[in-house]
Amino acid sequence: MAVDNHQIVVPSLLDVRKGNLANLGRMLARHQFSKVVLFFGTGLIEMLGDKVLGSMKQAGIEVLEQKEVGDIDIDHVVDDAFQLPAQTEAVVGIGGGKALDAAKYTALLRKWPFISVPTSTSNDGFSSSNTSLTIHGRRISVHAKMPYGIVIDVDVIRNAPECFIYSGVGDLVSKITAAEDWIFEEKNGVTRVDDCALMLSKKAVNSFVRTDFGTIRDDLFIKELVDSLTMAGISMEIAGSSAPTSGSEHLISHALDTYGSKPQLHGIQVGVASYLMSKVQDHRYERITKVLQDTGFFTFAKSAGMTVADFDMAIDRAPEMKPMRCTYLHRAEYRDHAHHILHEDPILQDILL
Repeated sequence: MAVDNHQIVVPSLLDVRKGNLANLGRMLARHQFSKVVLFFGTGLIEMLGDKVLGSMKQAGIEVLEQKEVGDIDIDHVVDDAFQLPAQTEAVVGIGGGKALDAAKYTALLRKWPFISVPTSTSNDGFSSSNTSLTIHGRRISVHAKMPYGIVIDVDVIRNAPECFIYSGVGDLVSKITAAEDWIFEEKNGVTRVDDCALMLSKKAVNSFVRTDFGTIRDDLFIKELVDSLTMAGISMEIAGSSAPTSGSEHLISHALDTYGSKPQLHGIQVGVASYLMSKVQDHRYERITKVLQDTGFFTFAKSAGMTVADFDMAIDRAPEMKPMRCTYLHRAEYRDHAHHILHEDPILQDILL
């Protein structure tokens, strides 16, 4: 029997603490980087540029080029990538999704290390090798490059809009239902679960859901959220797929993105779908309910304007999002059960219009 011996790459630089933007240059210099290009999210040069450039100058690092990323069309990303200076030693992405996605794919194309500096925690993409680009007008997830380094400033994450923090919470609890889907697939002979990746994904979410906190902006809460999302990203690298962190709840979100009347932030959709699927799976729904209630996630989700009709549609269309998989929603009896819960569960009836 053939054995999959795919190469596993994990970050060599991993630092999460308060005030880290001012330390970015020093950390890069410690890893022998002296010439870098910086990709900022829209509006972030004005907001964070002085602090980042100051740290580079203090550490003796030359910034060969800096740019703000607003366009992630794959053709433009490729064109821009091959116009960057050949002497570049690392690509540093600073911002949310688009800046990190463009930087990650550029690093793949030019065979440079990628340094991930997220300014929000809306999902685990900052710590994974997946990237989302626009291809022929559609947002498509493609494999790119695992970060060489992840540097996170807790102060920056804490001051991000609350929608991004809640999105991160929703994305993180989804690891509970995703793991159960993955085990379900193995039981049905579709795949083989990687035990190490499964353990890491479970440990990531368990560490977070057992953390005592006051508010979602507490330093401890933010650090646990970031650490756990980072571990989840690494679990995907170990597995060689998104299976340990993405299951039927993500398929519902993908369907909402593609066909829904009012798509929301990824983690908000996924969080609601995770609650639904935990009831379908009859697996740890008490824990998911407690976390989403205690953090205020449900209250925030109620304000998003998502509808029962869209979730009905998404349940039915979920299997076509990834037809080669075999999650609970790939079976008609579980889709029927999901519809029943959607229309009868009091929390979902309260959240959805």
